[in-house]
Amino acid sequence: MKNEDKIIISDEVVRKITMMLGREPRGLEDVAVYAPSGEPVVIRVASLVDNAPFPNLFWLVDPGIVYRIDGDEAGGLIQRLQKTVDADPELQASLEDDHRAHITLRNSYMTAAVEEKLRSLNYHQILQSRGIGGIADFGRIRCLHTWYAAHLVVPNTIGRLLEAQWRREDKIGASD
Repeated sequence: MKNEDKIIISDEVVRKITMMLGREPRGLEDVAVYAPSGEPVVIRVASLVDNAPFPNLFWLVDPGIVYRIDGDEAGGLIQRLQKTVDADPELQASLEDDHRAHITLRNSYMTAAVEEKLRSLNYHQILQSRGIGGIADFGRIRCLHTWYAAHLVVPNTIGRLLEAQWRREDKIGASD
């Protein structure tokens, strides 16, 4: 069932998100996850932004989490996680399931008007073949930020692997 309700986001929350991103959010539709402190953590973004398809349903805005993931990506964690997934058929199947579930969830938020506009621009099919982070190859990991943003809304394989990695790191750091 399509969600046709317009969600109102307060000016204060939009200002907070703008400060967190360092720019005005494009295609902002809702805050999907708030921290216990009330700060936005993940926003939900429209599937059509400036008349172009936007496959990233969720966008991570929490600066602390973004910073940690930046460091993980710079340290080669995507490649290490990819090797783990490539070596495990169950993880591979789970990754594909995550992408398909994400497409279904993204479709559930798409209004009939947006869906029609995407069809008229010949973009609708693109979004039906793009999963988390807009990736077309459902066996690949591209951006931990988009995976983790999606994970905080609906748990997924890469989010679970990332959190397991963090628990190991935090445990090692605590014993130093």
